[in-house]
Amino acid sequence: MTGAADKRPRTKPAEIRRDELMDAAESLFLRKGFAATSVGEIVAEADVAKGTFYLYFKTKDDVLDALRTRFIEGFCEKLDLALAAGDRDWSGRIDIWVRTCVNAWLDSVARHDLVFHQHAPADRAMKADNLVILRLATLLEQGAQAGAWTIDHPRMVAVMLFDALHGAVDDSLAAKTPLSRAQLIALITRFYRRALAIDQG
Repeated sequence: MTGAADKRPRTKPAEIRRDELMDAAESLFLRKGFAATSVGEIVAEADVAKGTFYLYFKTKDDVLDALRTRFIEGFCEKLDLALAAGDRDWSGRIDIWVRTCVNAWLDSVARHDLVFHQHAPADRAMKADNLVILRLATLLEQGAQAGAWTIDHPRMVAVMLFDALHGAVDDSLAAKTPLSRAQLIALITRFYRRALAIDQG
């Protein structure tokens, strides 16, 4: 006679198991550091056999790459939702863009630093494929087509604006007396508006 426990499914869908491994790895990386965490510790944290890890990832670096992808996709989802629900005016959309980016970053500094600062990219492909920059370039191109601003190269302007925001947030985080969230958002918003020659209102 078998018990109820024997009737429970012994396996989980692949996407759930993969997410659990990623969650376990992320938790350990944040607590112990990437270099100090072993695959053995990851599988113990996820409560799976070691062989299960290798069904989804070859190395810890593969897990980190997957965590980076997940972080970017989550970041972009926040941007998409904020823009879809927000002001339809073009200057308002720029304000939403800045506010959402800064808040999303400050809400997840440790995770951001883990997935982006652990390893420097070997080439420039990461920036070329940066989904946040691509979304900003699309927003700028659409605004230009609507006559909200005049720019010659939406993609390059998006890179410069993204790097400006990135640098401002990084500098504030590193400062002995960081700017408040509201101060940082206001400062970057003014910069974006001036760069695009938008009425400061």
